[in-house]
Amino acid sequence: MHWRKKRLIGSRLYAITDIREGDKGLVKQVEGAFRGGVDILQLRSKHLSDRKLIQLGRKLKRIAHKHGGLLIVNDRCDLALLIGADGVHLGQDDLTVREARRILRDKTILIGRSTHSLREALCAEKDGADYIGTGPIFGTPTKPDYKPVGLGLIGKVKRAVRIPFFAIGGVDETTINKVLKAGASRVAVVRAIFGKPSAERAAQGLKKRFL
Repeated sequence: MHWRKKRLIGSRLYAITDIREGDKGLVKQVEGAFRGGVDILQLRSKHLSDRKLIQLGRKLKRIAHKHGGLLIVNDRCDLALLIGADGVHLGQDDLTVREARRILRDKTILIGRSTHSLREALCAEKDGADYIGTGPIFGTPTKPDYKPVGLGLIGKVKRAVRIPFFAIGGVDETTINKVLKAGASRVAVVRAIFGKPSAERAAQGLKKRFL
């Protein structure tokens, strides 16, 4: 088994950036997040230029690898290749997993897929995804147009899908215990780490819930 797949399987805490122009201190935040226990970082921004994303992504990849973590790029297979990232994450309206594989070529590069129902989760697995995000479990301003799927979907996905899945959407220090009790063993968060004064302490607080 390739080391990327091994690290994916062993991962519990997946942090996603939401970078805007002028965001300062992000690199330090990411460094702190990994020190606090983050296993995977997704580089996500709807605002930065491709050039800035590539420059930033290369820095974040070095940080991730220094801490034994993985760097995933949101949506863009081309940027993932240029950065040398460990994977790409696709939404339901993006390329199919099989199309992404044809672009990436390297079979060790991980591909994740966002899913919002059991049917989508099963389709992603059949299509060859390495992992899926399942949600939004709760309402979240990060995805205001998506209706929460609720805790019940976690158990259904756990019973039906064999690839790793991350519960996402409104997961934070106040809700993570409910998510884990519902059957999730991995979570993905945005504001619960990068919306806090200390990304390191926030990550530590979430990671200890898995112990």
